[in-house]
Amino acid sequence: MSKMAPRNGFFNPLTILFLGFLIIFMLSFPAEAAIKRYNFDIQVKNVSRLCHAKPIVTVNGRFPGPTIYVREGDRLQINVTNHVQYNISIHWHGMKQYRNGWADGPAYITQCPIQTGNSYTYDYNVTGQRGTLWWHAHILWLRATVYGAIVVMPKQGTPFPFPQPNREFELVLGEWWNSDVETLVNQGNAMGLPPNSSDAHTINGKPGPLFPCSEKHTFAMEVEQGKTYLLRIVNAALNDELFFAVAGHNMTVVEVDAVYTKPFTTQAILIAPGQTTNVLVKANQVPGRYFAAARPFLDVPLPIDNNTATAIFQYKGVPTTVIPALPQLPSQNDTSFALGYNQKLKSLNTPQFPANVPLTVDRNLFYTIGLGRDSCPSCLNGTRLVASLNNISFNMPQIGLLQAHYFGIKGVFKTDFPDKPPTPFNYTGAPLTANLGTLVGTRVSKIKFNSTVELVLQDTNLLTVESHPFHLHGYNFFVMGTGVGNFDPTKDPAKYNLIDPVERNTVGVPTGGWTAIRFRADNPSVWFMHCHLELHTGWGLKTAFVVEDGPNSDQTVLPPPKDLPSC
Repeated sequence: MSKMAPRNGFFNPLTILFLGFLIIFMLSFPAEAAIKRYNFDIQVKNVSRLCHAKPIVTVNGRFPGPTIYVREGDRLQINVTNHVQYNISIHWHGMKQYRNGWADGPAYITQCPIQTGNSYTYDYNVTGQRGTLWWHAHILWLRATVYGAIVVMPKQGTPFPFPQPNREFELVLGEWWNSDVETLVNQGNAMGLPPNSSDAHTINGKPGPLFPCSEKHTFAMEVEQGKTYLLRIVNAALNDELFFAVAGHNMTVVEVDAVYTKPFTTQAILIAPGQTTNVLVKANQVPGRYFAAARPFLDVPLPIDNNTATAIFQYKGVPTTVIPALPQLPSQNDTSFALGYNQKLKSLNTPQFPANVPLTVDRNLFYTIGLGRDSCPSCLNGTRLVASLNNISFNMPQIGLLQAHYFGIKGVFKTDFPDKPPTPFNYTGAPLTANLGTLVGTRVSKIKFNSTVELVLQDTNLLTVESHPFHLHGYNFFVMGTGVGNFDPTKDPAKYNLIDPVERNTVGVPTGGWTAIRFRADNPSVWFMHCHLELHTGWGLKTAFVVEDGPNSDQTVLPPPKDLPSC
């Protein structure tokens, strides 16, 4: 009788058991962080929109620019090469950049811009964040065309805290000018007037078929009956808060500014410049073609491009000859919807995703937002418009503030920005035309490391009341409360949400009202804070915080990279 052939060692039960334990052991350790590399070539490309073809500044010849895909815990290295006539810098909006302000991007705040013909590599880790963020130029008005989305996926094996969508779409809302934007801005500044408002709004760079000559310029999302879709929405518009809706479909809000929220259902959302919002949409209607639309919200009588941009929510198999239905968007001045919508936004606040709200405050700040007129003998009316915080209109330096702070360069900025306005008044009462002594200067606030800060932003009726979306670099913050009229320091804090306030990086200050935010200053560097209406930023509605180093070596600003641009 012949002997049986020996078993292959791979199928030996002991070997299989050993391999099983080895796999379990390996899976018990987190996957090594990946390095994701991108090349951004800043170049001019001729683009056709609204019957007009014109050269615009782009990234890699694309408008909008490429979406960055990364996973929480990864490292990003983005090499930016400047081939255009303008100096350039790129801001990674919402990335916290722990200890690494060198990668934050605002020109003359954390870096000198990248000059024509030069390159700079933004190198940073994506730590403790997941969701939708975005990137954009942070110099002049170049973010009119230089912008794109950032999608940060959760770590491998970590599910969303909401139903898994069947597919995702990024929708980046923007503005379009038929003329060269920088030329318009320079003309306006020379005359002391605002530049012309945009000629159209766009969704992923396309205005949609409601505009002339734009039949081919419409973004379409193909969906299937019964499936669920995640829309990652970014407002990259320069100056307009926007309503957004999908005709015939409800949306469930699940995230804002890359922070999960308590889900709630709505027919429309409000999204300010700089903000992001993720919504779930279920394709549960009669198969057809439905418009997704964006239109401005403005509750004061100011000039604005009030045109509606559209994309198409297209059910699979439905002929493209079917005329899409338009959604019922709130009216342009629907303040009650805007206030009610923002009140619904709350942090998820679960054990896995807690809301670590500072319950005590070390430093109380109160900043008034004002517009005014300054003398300008060369301007059309002999005056120019200015904007200020606590009566100070910020003057951009000629060297990066972070370099001046890190290397101890004197005379670049002062750390005497006032904690409160020098002259209290009835902030939202009858319109005032006086400047109240507006000063121009490079003045910032110094903040102790790990201290807790409460900042109340108060709109004023200097020239006019207006809503203002404010963005803080380097941090998320909690929106403790908001209201219309003057902030009352004795009564309003009692109404704060201390349990699950929404956490974001950009917040709207309501027209003729106030917003209170809190954050812990645990990220040392120089961090910009400004209105995300490009018009107001250019007029001086901005400042910065110098957050001091902590006592430990891992609580100090990192050394600058070797290829940091020089001025």
